[in-house]
Amino acid sequence: MDKKTEEISQPLSNTLFTAIQKDILSGKIKSGEKLTEQRICKQYDVSRTPVREALRQLEADGLIENIPHRGAFAIGLSRRDISDLFDLRAQFEMKAVEWAIQRMDEEGVDKLRENIEFMEFYTMKGDVEKVLSFNSQFHDIIYNGTQNRMLYQTLHTYQTYLKHSAPPKSFSDDYLNTILAEHRAIFSAFETKNPDEGREAMQVHMDHSKLRRMSKFF
Repeated sequence: MDKKTEEISQPLSNTLFTAIQKDILSGKIKSGEKLTEQRICKQYDVSRTPVREALRQLEADGLIENIPHRGAFAIGLSRRDISDLFDLRAQFEMKAVEWAIQRMDEEGVDKLRENIEFMEFYTMKGDVEKVLSFNSQFHDIIYNGTQNRMLYQTLHTYQTYLKHSAPPKSFSDDYLNTILAEHRAIFSAFETKNPDEGREAMQVHMDHSKLRRMSKFF
């Protein structure tokens, strides 16, 4: 492969990796399905070069298994996998809020305050998609506030897996108000600059997130 071809195929392989990752996590590609280069080329309208790199990335992430003399097979997420992901994410989220409270400047706190105000507005309007968007942004502001790129990347990976593996959305009437109340409790710890309070509020939020997901969809 010449240098120009490699430069073109690398971004394409990343895009392809993301697309296949989403399809495996969402169940569009079922666990146990065989993934041949020919099938992927046809399904995603790409050449073989980015396919090979994408498959290597998927295997490294544990989303496919290469079986000698048989080929590559998709590996979905089990109920236990989802439960474990929530538990792992909770531990990192609590550390993130602790560090963010200790390290975040006033500009970051103002961004959290503004985020809460937007969440309040869209909660009153019952706009689920907007609330979910600001929910993600709220956590992203906290991740940035840790000033730790490794923790930031780790939490984004967990978010990606949990987001794409979520079943079709179904919300109870009090869902939006509950999310808002939990975020307010977390933000309160930033106002008082209390890391312990922040960890406790985040743990409640993560525990409830897991319960909402596991009880409703499994």
